[in-house]
Amino acid sequence: MHVTCRVRDTVWNLRSRRCFRVIEAALAGSRDRGLIRVVRFSVQGNHLHLVVEAADAAALARGMKGLAVRIARALNRLMAARGAVFADRYHAHVLRTPAEVRNALAYVAHNHGNHMERIGSAAGCGAEDPYSSESLDGRVVTSAPRTWLLAIALGGEERLVW
Repeated sequence: MHVTCRVRDTVWNLRSRRCFRVIEAALAGSRDRGLIRVVRFSVQGNHLHLVVEAADAAALARGMKGLAVRIARALNRLMAARGAVFADRYHAHVLRTPAEVRNALAYVAHNHGNHMERIGSAAGCGAEDPYSSESLDGRVVTSAPRTWLLAIALGGEERLVW
């Protein structure tokens, strides 16, 4: 599933190092716990893109609520603020085919470069995004896929974790 979560206008830029560290820690703290498994992510200025696995819609809803609370508390602590962090409910798109999963993974991995291209900036285009799961330098924040569909899209069934 491809999930997008947008933050309120009052929240700091998520692509700052200190906000990213907080989000990264929240993702690591929820790794392999709960009802969802975040397999890939990308942090943009005012939203997050996540590729997640969930058993069903109810598990996704409960798991996303737990993750959102974890991230919101951490960001509020960082900003010395209180109240809502996320602008609204997350947007989720169910990925049904290996091609759709591969496209979503590429979209999440290259999202910042796409944003930069749209505004006409060469900054960050073609470079590895330091605010995504693609550039964690050995830090384990995401979960290995358990579903056949996501494992195939990532390069083969041998990556399945049972």
